[in-house]
Amino acid sequence: MQHEQRLGVRLPPSYREFLRVTNGWDGDGIACGPLLPIEGIGWLRDLDPHLADMGLSQDEGLRPSDEDYFVYGDDQHTYHVRWEYVSDTLQIGEYDAGAYLLNPHITTPDGEWEAWYIAPWLAGAERCRSFWDLMNSQLQEYSGTP
Repeated sequence: MQHEQRLGVRLPPSYREFLRVTNGWDGDGIACGPLLPIEGIGWLRDLDPHLADMGLSQDEGLRPSDEDYFVYGDDQHTYHVRWEYVSDTLQIGEYDAGAYLLNPHITTPDGEWEAWYIAPWLAGAERCRSFWDLMNSQLQEYSGTP
């Protein structure tokens, strides 16, 4: 895929599958906000340097332990973010003053990247094990289902 060459990485499987079906979406009337077309995705440090710099300004003493960080789902605290990863995330969408990000620093054995929805009112980010999990979480939140 030419855009993987442009970005210098192989994209995670669930996100690649999404791109095979649709090239982004505008988010009108669906569970999550707009997801960028493949031509519009890029490294956060290039697309939104101000947001990317958030990671550089955080106190290293606030770094969550592995025990706190690797909690996903309802028991997760959105403030348990490893801010040093922010500038290296891939921005794939934006919504309601927030952004959808893929984090290549945390990957599963099958090649999935941790996926984030970062927004000011979260005091951090909702983090999921994969793009697929994040989209399902957004759908559940939108539809009010557990």
